[in-house]
Amino acid sequence: MNTLIAITGLGVLCLLFEILNFRKAIIPITIIGLLAVLGFITMSEYNTPMSYYNNMIVVTQFSSSFSALFIILTVFLIALSHDFYEEHQTKISDFIAIKIFMLAGGVAMVSFGNLAMFFLGIEILSISLYILAASDRLNIKSNEAGMKYFLMGSFASGIILFGICLIYGAMGTFDIAEITDWSQSAELPSWFPIGVTLVTIGMLFKIAAVPFHFWAPDVYEGSPTMTTATMSTLVKVIAIATLFKIMTAMNAELSDAFINIIIVISIASMTVGNIMALRQNNVKRMLAFSGISHAGFMLMTLLTMSSSSASLLYYAAAYSLAGIAAFAVILYACKNKNNEDITNFNGLGKTSPILAATLTAALLSMAGIPIFAGFFAKLFLFNQTIQAGYLIIVIAAVINSIISVGYYFKLILAMYTKEPNEEVTKIPFVIHAVALVSIVLNIAIGLFPSAVLDLLG
Repeated sequence: MNTLIAITGLGVLCLLFEILNFRKAIIPITIIGLLAVLGFITMSEYNTPMSYYNNMIVVTQFSSSFSALFIILTVFLIALSHDFYEEHQTKISDFIAIKIFMLAGGVAMVSFGNLAMFFLGIEILSISLYILAASDRLNIKSNEAGMKYFLMGSFASGIILFGICLIYGAMGTFDIAEITDWSQSAELPSWFPIGVTLVTIGMLFKIAAVPFHFWAPDVYEGSPTMTTATMSTLVKVIAIATLFKIMTAMNAELSDAFINIIIVISIASMTVGNIMALRQNNVKRMLAFSGISHAGFMLMTLLTMSSSSASLLYYAAAYSLAGIAAFAVILYACKNKNNEDITNFNGLGKTSPILAATLTAALLSMAGIPIFAGFFAKLFLFNQTIQAGYLIIVIAAVINSIISVGYYFKLILAMYTKEPNEEVTKIPFVIHAVALVSIVLNIAIGLFPSAVLDLLG
């Protein structure tokens, strides 16, 4: 609870700094504040499960570990904001404050002990994203992205709310602990599984899993690149962690029908995401479809919920750190361009070898190539799924991992085999720092996976 209060206070402080005309201090102070909150989580809240306000917020190892990951990702995203919003200095406080409030919504989504707090967290996160997606007011694509995301997101939130109402009607409570105890009963009303199904559908929209993925490519492409980076990394990780938590609370793993549906959706997400990504020349659309396929991989953890929370945390950390590194390079390569086509990366290996190497490493991690964390994340996930007896989904996942190499290497070949398009522009220090630190962290957790797995082991 203290984490949530501290993060919210930091967002309010950003807005106060604008009033006091301390714009230059907003990003440094925000990063220092987030690192302080991260230190607080690791020192005081990690090993002490606590509940607050009649179980509205419940702090556990699961919520603390994912909250720490969310904060690390937000630090990287805010650091990148310094360069991205340099031409909008009068609005910098708004952009940073919205990201901080979005983080607060994300922490609430993995720390809820009550369905009311769960829905409140979703709305805080979603409203922040609607604003960020449409924040480039003079760009018609950004307006379109904001409107599409708002309409589709509103429908998804409505479906989740209807599902929560049905669960409440069946259980007579919003409290997650009571719902978990009673959901194992054989005499539940028929509308309880219907409510769980509706909540699952709404959350599958949030993580852009097939067949609820149609909004993602257009919204990713039309949104400002900084917003796309946020959606692709932080938001996707928040959504999958929340889905995992609520499905665990509802004991959904006990249902054979649920297992079969997850297998179908997981295989479909991996396959559709990868096949569509092969056809893309726009890097943001490519990574949108890549994100859909990774959502399919992460959904595999729902097949073994009793033992896969550590695997989910590890996969989420590996994927999101690689995503941050990739988007740091994309922000540089596509700055002041009217598009994000692969041609913008031609010759990057000659003009900016460090950034090209970083992007290559990030893409190889996403593809699941050793020594990067993405390889070990898939290895642990596949091993766990095979042990649970779901061999068919692992075979599909391995085939899809091979397919993904095709479109990742399309971008890598453009950087190293094509001639540069234009003269080199100066690379901001922040871009270098974020790209290198995030990919080094990715390699570090790949070499020492127990550092992450033991958090929930």
